[in-house]
Amino acid sequence: MSNLAEDQSSYNYCALPLASYACRPDHSAGRLFDEPESKYRTCFQRDRDRIIHSGAFRRLKYKTQVFVYHQGDHYRTRLTHTLEVAQISRTIARALMVNEDLAETVALAHDLGHPPFAHAGEEILNKCMKTVGGFDHNDQSLRVLTHLERKYPHFPGLNMTWETLEGVVKHNGPVTKPDPGKQVALAALQKQTDLRLNTYASIEAQIAALADDIAYNNHDVEDGLHAGLFTLDDIREVPLINGILQKAEQDYPGLSSELLIFETIREMIGAMVEDVLAETDRRLKILNPQSPEDIRLAGQQMVAFSDDMLARVNELRAFLWNRMYKHYEVCRTMSKVSRIIENLYGAFIGQSELLPDEWQHRLTEEGAKSEQDRARIIADYIAGMTDRYAVREHERLFEPHWDLR
Repeated sequence: MSNLAEDQSSYNYCALPLASYACRPDHSAGRLFDEPESKYRTCFQRDRDRIIHSGAFRRLKYKTQVFVYHQGDHYRTRLTHTLEVAQISRTIARALMVNEDLAETVALAHDLGHPPFAHAGEEILNKCMKTVGGFDHNDQSLRVLTHLERKYPHFPGLNMTWETLEGVVKHNGPVTKPDPGKQVALAALQKQTDLRLNTYASIEAQIAALADDIAYNNHDVEDGLHAGLFTLDDIREVPLINGILQKAEQDYPGLSSELLIFETIREMIGAMVEDVLAETDRRLKILNPQSPEDIRLAGQQMVAFSDDMLARVNELRAFLWNRMYKHYEVCRTMSKVSRIIENLYGAFIGQSELLPDEWQHRLTEEGAKSEQDRARIIADYIAGMTDRYAVREHERLFEPHWDLR
């Protein structure tokens, strides 16, 4: 330990060997604001730790994935979804011999900007802000990292590395036509550093994007089954699941429905991960990248499903869309919570004095005189809410007898 403390150059090396196209911490493009690095953690480990200790990360615990928090203790939340994405990211990254810490960091950051009540919350907030630029949860995640989290005296945000910021912005591919009115965090960041928006992201960021797909497609099946939105017999119409179900029934005759669900989900995750690894390896052999730059300039995502698996995953997505996301019980709940977001936004935009003191101070501190600037800060407040806080704020503002009984 004493030798490590004396040799401060050692903190930027990894414990495992990395492929030539992996992002190395000792080759990082650095941070927006100069600061001394840790003696014992790589810069990407430090990014990860800062995210885990952030308030935005903790609040994911009470943000909806599909089911609102009060509907049951065992359904996924935005936090448990994020942790599953991070776990799958590390698995794929290690198998490909690329940087696990960076892949995990992008995974942990990818949903930090999600408002309460899942995609319904994002859709209604975007609708409310239509005349002032709109709202995008991916850009809001970037805004959390670069502006909204305030824990350090020398800079706003968490001062992430260039590679982490790139991964958050481009994990789904190049951003060829950014909308500065909607992607306000990206527009501000591009003035500070060039994220090279026309190129692809690192292989680690691409891993996080595919891990997100694998995680939500599988855990939504499990949660939908447990919620009774569809049955095991219903799900057999999806060829990918039916084959795995039949094999589990052959291998374990008489298995209970509960264990059959768990076995099926486990095998599906494994099948998807194996397919991604095989397809990515195939693409890497063709490209033969010698550096992270070769990945960025490859002209396509290198981390991907095979054509056959993608077709089967799309069949699963179609099933979930029709039988889960558009199920009348889910739609009824989302209709209710959408009105909560709409009412809150309308109240605050019409009378900013209703905002808590801290947020009124932000309006003054940031010189939010235009309608666009005021709307963005109000959106920051609403997007940062948990489901239950949004419900309580709505009750405080619109329940006639709240605190008056």
